[in-house]
Amino acid sequence: MADGTRSVRGGSPASSPVLGGGGRATAVAAAGVSSPPGHGFRRVTLTKPTFCHYCTDFIWGLAGYQCEVCNFMSHEKCLKNIKIPCSCVAPSLVRVPVAHCFGSPGHYKRKFCTVCRKSLESPALRCEVCELHVHTDCILFACSDCRQCHQDGHQDHDTYHHHWREGNLSSSARCEVCRKTCGSSEVLSGMRCEWCGILAHAACYVIVTPECTFGRLRNMILPPSCVQLFSRNFSKLHCFRVTENLQTEPGKSFKDEKVRAVQPGEEKAAWRPQGKQMLKIFDGNDAVKRNQFRLISVPRIAKNEEVVEAALRAYYINDDEQEYELQTFTQQALLSDDVINRNDAVEDSNLSSVFRESVPEAWIIRAKPKDEEVIRIYPAWLKVGMAYVSLRVNKDSTTQTVVKEVLPLLGKQVIQRMVLDNQELILNRLKDIRKTSIRQMNQTRFYIVENNKSIVRVNLLVGGLPPQLSREEYTNILKAELAIKTNVVSVSHVYQAQGAVVLEISCFSEAERIYMLVKDTTVNDNLAWSGLPEASKIPQNCCPVLVFVNPKSGGLKGRDLLYSFRKLLNPHQVFELTNGGPLPGFHTFCKVPSFRVLVCGGDGTVGWVLGALEEIRHKLACSEPSVAILPLGTGNDLGRVLRWGAGYSGEDPYSILVSVDEADDVLMDRWTILLDADEPAEGAENGVAEPEPPKIVQMNNYCGLGIDAELSLDFHHAREEEPGKFNSRFHNKGVYVKVGLQKISHTRNLHKDIKLQVDQQEVELPSIEGLIFINIPSWGSGADLWGSDSDNRFEKPRIDDGLLEVVGVTGVVHMGQVQGGFRSGIRIAQGSYFRVTLLKPIPVQVDGEPWIQAPGRIIISAAGPKVLAVDLF
Repeated sequence: MADGTRSVRGGSPASSPVLGGGGRATAVAAAGVSSPPGHGFRRVTLTKPTFCHYCTDFIWGLAGYQCEVCNFMSHEKCLKNIKIPCSCVAPSLVRVPVAHCFGSPGHYKRKFCTVCRKSLESPALRCEVCELHVHTDCILFACSDCRQCHQDGHQDHDTYHHHWREGNLSSSARCEVCRKTCGSSEVLSGMRCEWCGILAHAACYVIVTPECTFGRLRNMILPPSCVQLFSRNFSKLHCFRVTENLQTEPGKSFKDEKVRAVQPGEEKAAWRPQGKQMLKIFDGNDAVKRNQFRLISVPRIAKNEEVVEAALRAYYINDDEQEYELQTFTQQALLSDDVINRNDAVEDSNLSSVFRESVPEAWIIRAKPKDEEVIRIYPAWLKVGMAYVSLRVNKDSTTQTVVKEVLPLLGKQVIQRMVLDNQELILNRLKDIRKTSIRQMNQTRFYIVENNKSIVRVNLLVGGLPPQLSREEYTNILKAELAIKTNVVSVSHVYQAQGAVVLEISCFSEAERIYMLVKDTTVNDNLAWSGLPEASKIPQNCCPVLVFVNPKSGGLKGRDLLYSFRKLLNPHQVFELTNGGPLPGFHTFCKVPSFRVLVCGGDGTVGWVLGALEEIRHKLACSEPSVAILPLGTGNDLGRVLRWGAGYSGEDPYSILVSVDEADDVLMDRWTILLDADEPAEGAENGVAEPEPPKIVQMNNYCGLGIDAELSLDFHHAREEEPGKFNSRFHNKGVYVKVGLQKISHTRNLHKDIKLQVDQQEVELPSIEGLIFINIPSWGSGADLWGSDSDNRFEKPRIDDGLLEVVGVTGVVHMGQVQGGFRSGIRIAQGSYFRVTLLKPIPVQVDGEPWIQAPGRIIISAAGPKVLAVDLF
């Protein structure tokens, strides 16, 4: 640790900067080295093993150079080569600021904060879209340089440059330029492009060709230039459909935790170095209202300028301390005199100390008033070569005069629109912003923008409505429940089968009102919502992959896959199935001419997605996308047949995407099951009810009646009672064994309770307890129920032959023998059309979803077109 940089409180050390001796510029000048971008280096004494953040080598000896603001450590020889900007100036170097999308706090081993560059030893945050990691109390100072994943209607560029992110690389990472190791587990070092994944040293990345080609996955990535989303006033979590779960502990919201660096009262218990004083610093009126402050530690013998310097450093502001002053928190009195030690000193009426008992320990840092300011004006059109124009303004400068002076410098002759009023005084606007927060002033930008009169179109998907209604009926429901304004809101798409509509809204304020209202409104006790981007104008050689992830599958491994796929691809092509289901994803891709689907989940999840695809395929430009499977469930029979494995076991997500791109397509049959009950459902009011209406379900793998479905139903009930325990495949299979043993002595004459017709022919059933229709050669977690023996009565089963195989089992023991590979099932029939008559209520399961079916008829027939599945080999 560098001498004099002691942490005052737990959490991020950056929350407690310690006043150092001397100025920043003086310290660097003494070493004879010019100051790197924004850093304020000073020579420090090392008291523990320390590594250079530039070259990652060990710093030998007892001296090194440390930035007083961002804690960047360096050899003296490396100072002149440093190109990484300090945290205090990095925001001003970003041409188009893009906010980050922070999820819930967690523990991240071997990761470093990109703001203070120190290890993440306590719960920290990471961006769900890029590789940025920060401490909870550094989040306010994180540079808004997230990936630009969509167009918002104003950008007009098609070329993308590398989006570099520093540090948090594996220790085995190799530089693309020099092929040497560029990662480190000791410090924040090395650079990585967050689109193509290229790695480089901090010294090498500057010579890499700036244009990014998106790397190996370029044909699978949804190009940002092809995605349009009007996201103004909507949170990043909502734009990327990230589940908002920010509770850190019972009764305490993470929002409260990130609002201020120190909770009220905690400063009393903080450790105070000998001869030093702790001060609370607010950076403006907004911070006072939010009780959002930073702690600094200063010696009791210090000048006012030194206290101001420490306060600026706490807020990552690298301005001249002479331009700022302190105000007392209560009296709002300006202090411009020296802060002195009053031990045995005669009080001078012209001097005052911030450490008197009568004066509070909380202060507001203010910018001194100026008659002139220098502002930066950024061109909003991205094809202009320069980043910004610096312009001096005075008390007479207005928006109109500034625009007239800037336009010739940018090569523009006319202006069509100005955000500020033409006669508004720029200096007054600056003064108001400075009073609100000097940190906000430091981040404020002035843009000069062309008015292209772009049409605002915000799409909101509203689901959970009654199915099978007309457009007019849905509009009337929304008028009654949401009071929509038909002059700015229209129903652009109707999904009758799903009971969902897409609203196209031409007013931001109305879109925000409906969005906030929908979150708290229910129709028929169920109303889902989701904001949707629009994907169109896809390049001809691009076949993006649409990813669906069930985060509850696979022992909760789906959460990690969601994060990984959002990093590797465009987040707008990765959808969480528990947040709106498959419909938002298919609607987003409805204009994409060619795409593939990757489903991450169990067989039930795959069936869910395929069912939704079947219902809306007629509305898709690519009506038959091929479907790949990453098995996360317990059985994963379909994943086994398509050779994706028995289950996900932590493979590299990048390799999985490459496999999806290289795999071949195969055809697979799907089947429609019509359930027509003769008797009313149980629990009817007053004992009088009509029979249940016919129900249609889709089948991909198998359909079971009898003992097989009964075991699935018992497992389903056990999981509903204690869902938290079903978080691993091993436990799930153990429960299956347990419920099976409970049924081992069970006898059921199923052949007497049902009748079977195959292709219009009656089939006599043997003495069995379970009847199973199989579409794929895998059942019950990989067992071959049909068997491999040749039989002249039947054709060899295939997944695309248009036939189902019918097999019987005699009981639990027989099922166990089949799963152990000792026996096969009893072959009964093979055909394309089946009619089953139920004489009494019988357990039924389709692709692992069980229920009790009332007496009636079950008709199984081939569904529409075959499904294109992705076979790994």
